[in-house]
Amino acid sequence: MAEAAYYNLLVATIFSVPTIATGLIAWRWALEGHKLKGILFYHLIFALASGVVVATSWWLHFRARRKAAALPPWCIAVELAGVLLMITGHLGGFLSGVNGAP
Repeated sequence: MAEAAYYNLLVATIFSVPTIATGLIAWRWALEGHKLKGILFYHLIFALASGVVVATSWWLHFRARRKAAALPPWCIAVELAGVLLMITGHLGGFLSGVNGAP
């Protein structure tokens, strides 16, 4: 089970980099670098924060695996913070107009 979590976090960390990069590029290109406001601003902040939390969580697993030690007891708090930050996807849905309304 720990192996699956490790590789899942590794892939998530790797793919968060181009995801965030393309979001920043789209902002600079589509909005011509204008200041972000409202949901779009929150979407960017939560995306950056969730990328950092996913990378931190992977790093904790990597460090524990390399030292052949148990994960720190507070690791679950970091991972739960990552789950809470996944609100980014919901904000993206509102931005795209896919908010569940018929």
